[in-house]
Parts: sequence; structure tokens; C-alpha cells
Amino acid sequence: MAGIAAGALVAAWLAGLFVFADTIPRQAQQSREKTDAIVVLTGGSLRLEEGLALLSAQLGKKLFVSGVHRGVDVQQLIDRSLRSPEIIDCCIVLGYAADHTAGNARETADWMARQGYASLRLVTASYHMPRSLAEFRNAMPSIEIIPHPVFPENVKLDEWWRWPGTAILIVGEYNKYLVAESGHRLGRLVNRSLGR
Repeated sequence: MAGIAAGALVAAWLAGLFVFADTIPRQAQQSREKTDAIVVLTGGSLRLEEGLALLSAQLGKKLFVSGVHRGVDVQQLIDRSLRSPEIIDCCIVLGYAADHTAGNARETADWMARQGYASLRLVTASYHMPRSLAEFRNAMPSIEIIPHPVFPENVKLDEWWRWPGTAILIVGEYNKYLVAESGHRLGRLVNRSLGR
């Protein structure tokens, strides 16, 4: 019986992994809808560049960069992204408190509340988007969130299981997603049982 149960769990985990991989965006969304904020999660290539391009296109009032390392200022970020618009540094806010995705969501939620904003465009890597959306929607259930994925060249999403580096990345993201979603669901159950 234990062997059957273990086999069923492994089969369910594998099926869920492929479903999860199918939810990873394969192409950029073309939404030109404006949001109050553009939020970039640090930790990968192309994210800041895309956030700055969206801000330049006036698709958001401000760009919030969450998870910035201490000692990095706006000008350094702009220099690294090879952009030098004169007015862009007035509209960029850096968040230094977060060091993981759940922290990004909490840090952004606090900032959004202080600004009185009701919508955001979330910029992160495609493989990171499902977990990011889970964390952000849990932290900000009333905020409209438009996903805006970027696509690192080294992540091969087509037939991802054939690429060891991408496969390891997706398996890791899937496991983190499961932990995050399980925690959120448990939290909601506890809150309902306590009448919150």
C-alpha cells in the first residue's frame, strides 16, 4: 500500500509539473493597457531593460524595482541598462527590503498602498511568472495585475525536458510554486475558520 501511495504521489507530481510548465508564457503579451505602476523583480536579465522601456512608453506612472541590492542607485541601474533618458530617474523607486519572491510581493504591496495605486504591470522572467503571480495575488487580492514576461535566451521552453539547465530551473520553480500555493491555501483556510 505504501508503494502504491508513493507511486501515486510521484505520478501526481509529474502530471502537475507538465501542467505547470504549460502555464509558463511562451510569448510576450501585447497589452498596451496603462497601469498605475510598472513593477520589476530583480534577479534576471532583461527585466530592468523592459521595465524602463515600458516606463518610456508611458504605460505606467512610476517604475518600482523590488529586491535591489544595497548600494545600487537609480543612475547605476540606468547605466547598466544602457539607457540615459533625462526624466526617467524622477519616476523610478527602488525597493531594498526583499530578497525572495514573497518578499517582493510584500514590499510591492506596501509601496502600492502608500501610493494609493490600484493596478500594476509585473515584469519578470517567463519561468518565474506563475509563482510571482501567485505571491502577488495573495499579497494584493484587490490590485489589478497585468503579467509582462521577459524571455532569457538561455531558457529553452520548447521541449524543455530535453534541456538539462531549463529542466532543473522549471522543476525548482514548480516545487517553489507548490510550497507557495499550499501555504496560501492553508492560510485562507485558517482565516476562514477564524472568521476573518
